[in-house]
Amino acid sequence: MTVAPAQASESPEPLIFGSSTAIPSHSVLQPISASFQLPDTSVEVDPLAPALDSEELVEAPMVIVLKPTGDLAAKVAALRGSNPGSRELECLAVGIYYESKSEPLAGQLAVGHVIASRAKSGRFASTYCGVLFQRSQFSFVRGHSYPSPARASRQWHNAVAVAQIVDQKLHSSSVPGALFFHAKRVSPGWRLSRLGSVGNHVFYR
Repeated sequence: MTVAPAQASESPEPLIFGSSTAIPSHSVLQPISASFQLPDTSVEVDPLAPALDSEELVEAPMVIVLKPTGDLAAKVAALRGSNPGSRELECLAVGIYYESKSEPLAGQLAVGHVIASRAKSGRFASTYCGVLFQRSQFSFVRGHSYPSPARASRQWHNAVAVAQIVDQKLHSSSVPGALFFHAKRVSPGWRLSRLGSVGNHVFYR
């Protein structure tokens, strides 16, 4: 289970000492040719637009978030890491890790989608953590705690990536809408709609 440069003479202006009576000569700068035009930097302003505070005039740095593309393996490789980024994604990654860390990536994705689908179904808790800690649903959970995953392991890094893929809806499950699953080695006799199997798990709705 995110100024045009100032024109200056090539020679520097001479320094004048306090005791000196010499008057320095000044070089005469050539006037700018009449054919020279400064670039048009005018900006049309909407008279109905609200005035901006000085702080709002400072542009924030542009952040571009690129979503991974390709097949599931490529997406996992792009998002693999040890830090899920939030408590909710931690819970989702933990569920994927303990229920399917030895499964193929498609199987891990399917398990992650079960947790996400439960959170949206209205039949279970409305958050990933709520789903995870719902009583008698996941065997590795003890009350409101779970064993610490091996965070340096590749399996945990994969689970973190799969959790982000599920949460950001970057890849669909091969058993969409599944809310339940069990290992193939057991036969619980559920009276549910069987959707199919992925890896070593059978999925139902």
